[in-house]
Amino acid sequence: MLLAVDIGNTNTVTGLFDRGRLCGKWRMRSQRGMTCDEIHLFCSNVFSGSGFAYKDVTGVIISCVVPSIGVSFEEFCRKYLCRSFLRVDETSALNMQLLVDNPHSIGADRIVNAVAAFSKYRSSLIVIDFGTATTFDVISKDGAYLGGSISPGIRIAAEALYRRTSQLPEIREFRLPDRAIAKNTSDAMNAGIIYGYAGLVDGIVRRTAREMETSPKVIATGGFASLISGVAETIDSVEPDLTLEGLRIIHEKRENNKAASA
Repeated sequence: MLLAVDIGNTNTVTGLFDRGRLCGKWRMRSQRGMTCDEIHLFCSNVFSGSGFAYKDVTGVIISCVVPSIGVSFEEFCRKYLCRSFLRVDETSALNMQLLVDNPHSIGADRIVNAVAAFSKYRSSLIVIDFGTATTFDVISKDGAYLGGSISPGIRIAAEALYRRTSQLPEIREFRLPDRAIAKNTSDAMNAGIIYGYAGLVDGIVRRTAREMETSPKVIATGGFASLISGVAETIDSVEPDLTLEGLRIIHEKRENNKAASA
């Protein structure tokens, strides 16, 4: 089985694949300073609770945007899984050209999402990931990574609104607004954030499509993808496990290349 690990700024998602099928997925908070032993406690609990064991893991791939947590996961792999691991970087895009100023600066999650989306759709694409930041990644019809845009994530925007004002409440849960003309402060903030982000998404997608001079398919993933897809006009499809699938694809291609060159 393949253990795929996506370490984000807010959450770390782990997935277990058996012959290409995602058979388990778990989420934990990305806490800077966590040790490999703490990761072991989490993983051993969710594994045993789902009927899996460490001995089932035959490969590990890690996508990481928080270096300190990545180091702890690597120590966990060596100490508890007794396995080597593949760490995603700009070379992991394999046959995908990275047509940006500095390929090394592209976030590992953005590379993984681009690989996964083009592998599935084989067309020009805009991939939106609603994470701590909201990222827009652009892929040409030939499968080249063209760059993209980054905006503050929904929760960051809401937290800034709460922290930088005296009387606005903290919004802990977001929902599809009933209307734009809200009748109380909490509903007004929820409507402003959700409809505002839908407008942000549609605006960036339309500008990007004009620059591409094509009609790209628009894919959304990440924690708020389903919610925003309900109000945005330009999202074609939601892929909740896009990043984990991208990790699986990259690992399989690397293993196939190693076998072919052996």
